[in-house]
Order: sequence, then C-alpha cells, then structure tokens
Amino acid sequence: MLDDLHPSTLAAGFAAVLIGYASSAAIIFQAAQAAAIDQAQIGSWMWALGIGMGVTSLGLSWRYRMPLLTAWSTPGAALLVTQLPGVPFDQAVGAFLLSSLLMLAVAASGLVERIMAVVPASIASAMLAGILLPFVLEVFTTVQTDPWLPLALLGVWMLCRRLAPRLAIVTVLAAGVALCLGRGDLSLAGVAVSLTRPAWVTPAFDPVVCLGIGIPLFAVTLTTQNLPGFAMVRSAGFTPPVAPSLGATGLASLLMAPFGGHGVNMAAISAAPCLGEEAHREPGRRYTAGIAAGMGYLLLGALGATVASLFDALPSAMIAVVAGLALMATLGGALRTAFSDGDNLDAVLVTFAITASPLTLAGIGSAFWGLVAGLIVLRLQRRR
Repeated sequence: MLDDLHPSTLAAGFAAVLIGYASSAAIIFQAAQAAAIDQAQIGSWMWALGIGMGVTSLGLSWRYRMPLLTAWSTPGAALLVTQLPGVPFDQAVGAFLLSSLLMLAVAASGLVERIMAVVPASIASAMLAGILLPFVLEVFTTVQTDPWLPLALLGVWMLCRRLAPRLAIVTVLAAGVALCLGRGDLSLAGVAVSLTRPAWVTPAFDPVVCLGIGIPLFAVTLTTQNLPGFAMVRSAGFTPPVAPSLGATGLASLLMAPFGGHGVNMAAISAAPCLGEEAHREPGRRYTAGIAAGMGYLLLGALGATVASLFDALPSAMIAVVAGLALMATLGGALRTAFSDGDNLDAVLVTFAITASPLTLAGIGSAFWGLVAGLIVLRLQRRR
C-alpha cells in the first residue's frame, strides 16, 4: 500500500473529508439540537459517525482496492431535524437500530433491485425533496430577522457555484465564520481541543417512533445515499461490491447507534475528489485516497466533542443558512428526478406535498405518511 500512496491521493482523501464535514455538519448539529441532548451526547454523536465512517472507508478501500468512501446520511439527518422534537433520545436510538437492521437485511438478501421496484426513484426523490424543502426555505425566512447574513452568504454561494462548485459550501462556511467574527457574533473562547468520551444510550423501542423515524430513515438512506454512491463509483470506471458495502455500512451503523450515530452509508458528492484523475492518473492507486479519507474521519471522530463545540459557538441563524445552502443542490436534483416521471406525477405530488407538510398522525411524522400515500396513489395509477 505504501508504494501506492501519493501526495495527490492524500490531498484528495482529506479534501473529501473537508467537503463532507463543511457541507453538512451543520445539519447534524441541527438534528442533535432537535433531539434536545447535551453537549456530551452531541460530541458522542459526532464521535460515532466519524469512527463509523473512518473504519468503513479505510476497510472497504483497503479490501477492494478501489476508493470506497462512506459518509453520514445527510438526508437522514435532515429527516431527524423535523421528526426528533419531543422524541426521547433512547427511542430515537431504537429507530436508528431498526434502520441499521433493515439495511443489513437488504445486504444479506440481495433484494436491492426488488425494493427499488416497489419504491421507484421518483417517489423516493419526492420524499427527499419534501424533507429538504423546509431547510432551503429557512435561508430566506432568516432574511426577515437578519438580512445581511443570509444575503451575503447567498451571494458567495451563487458565485462559487459558478466558479468552483465543489468548494461552494466550504467557502460559504468560511465566509460565514469570518462575517460572524467581524460582527462580534462569534466567540471561540469556549472551544477546546479534546478527545471525545463516547456516551452509551440504552435503546428503547417504541412502535410509533420506529414507524415514523426508523423506516423513513432506512428508505431515504438506501435510495438517496447508497444507490447514488454506488452510481458515482461506477461512473469512475470501478465495479463496487454492493452487498458487502451495504453490509459493512449497516454493521457500522448498528454498532455506532447506541452512541448516537444515526447511520453510515456510501458517499456520493464527497467521494468525487477520490474517484477521478485529480486523485491519481492511475485508477489502481486511487484506493489510497479512500484510505486517507478514512484516516481523516477517524481523527475528526476522535475530536467529535471539539467539532460539536465549534458548531455550538456559531449563531443559530448562520447554521440555518449554511445548512439550507448546503442542501440547495440536493433539493434541485431530487425535484428534477421526482418530476421527470410524467407517468406517475400524481403520486410524486402527493408524496412531496405530504412530506413537506407539518402533518403528524398517530404520533408519526410526515415523511412516513408521504411515502405511504405516494405508494398508494402509485398503485392506484398503475391499476387504471
């Protein structure tokens, strides 16, 4: 392996880690705030995700000699922001475990294609779009209370999307920190570099929470994270081991759930630096970029409490704006996929509208009901 290491693969691996954290760590922090847990548990959540991603990225890349990067479930975290308020965290952990077990079952059974036939890409994308819409709207809602911050960051985002799309959210985050420091809205006095002590949470299983969180978390992670992740790897000329990768990420999610981790899956956007020629001209040596990314994840996982304290120091308005802008492109892609399915437009609209709404029935949130209603309408449409 040492012979295959190269400065470019190391740089690509660390760039992938930077993109992953800078683009969506704010959403993880929002989910943790929605769960009403303390700083120690938030640090443990970040530790669990970092360790899970580090071990799987390093292990899969080493074993299969290709850049197989993993990431946390960003759409899953967005789902949790809306579904976790009022839910005891031990019951949320039970839902995380259910989602992990379902992923392991899919990996063991080889039923990925059959599940995709039941839940077509357009319906899954409509559910994802409904989950993400409130975050993007929050960017513009913030203008009412603090117009300069969101408008300035929106301008930076638009400029970077044109000139350097991959660095857009990293630049937005840096600009936001600089702006908040300049305005006196940010103090780093309470931030200290320290190793994280993982905090165990004994899971509790509530049927309502498992239905409202566990099943949508599984569905959104499989359809909008894992499958696009495998597609990214294939587009770079590699043949990813689907079942072993799903099994590895499902097992990592299962083991990390009692420490707060909501799920590990295949990386899509953040994996891009490790897959192309910018990582290395020789495809056979790019796997070391995945190993470098795994090492970076392990380091940031060990410093999970420090990462949590950094985001705790940021103004809530900035976190909301960065999170919304980070999800803007993902929302656009989800809407494009959802509404390109002209044959099932009614089912797509129902799924999107219900998921985006604040609907709660029988204690179960809108993501579950949006998926169920969309599949019912889809079945009725196909019977005509």
